[in-house]
Amino acid sequence: MNEIIKIKYFTDKIEKLDYIDGKSDWIDLRAAEDVVLKRGEFKLIPLGVAMELPKGYEAHVVPRSSTFKNFGIIQTNHQGVIDASYSGDNDQWFMPVYAVRDTEIHINDRICQFRIVKNQPRIVFDEVIRLENKDRGGFGSTGK
Repeated sequence: MNEIIKIKYFTDKIEKLDYIDGKSDWIDLRAAEDVVLKRGEFKLIPLGVAMELPKGYEAHVVPRSSTFKNFGIIQTNHQGVIDASYSGDNDQWFMPVYAVRDTEIHINDRICQFRIVKNQPRIVFDEVIRLENKDRGGFGSTGK
């Protein structure tokens, strides 16, 4: 079953979004304006779209794997989460970036990607004195 997402474009200078079946379920987003950044500068790059997500879903926005190599920028929030309430007529999506080198990004450059995911179910925490599973060594999966 397909989910239908209403989308508004703020410019006709970027390619329309497209779901490429069989390749990846991430959808590329593009810069909606030309951006020139000097090393150390921050910018909210407009992505030229606003969307009305299906009820019970949110969008996760992350850089493309080539974004840092091609443009020398990092996404300052590392992963943007856009919830379904951000769906008004002027709620354009942006990518917050920090430049690690002087760079230029041109209109229509693919700089990030998104996917929609179901919202987390309601969680109830059960406080215990001891967890019964085997310890894995401390710090994440790498151990000490």
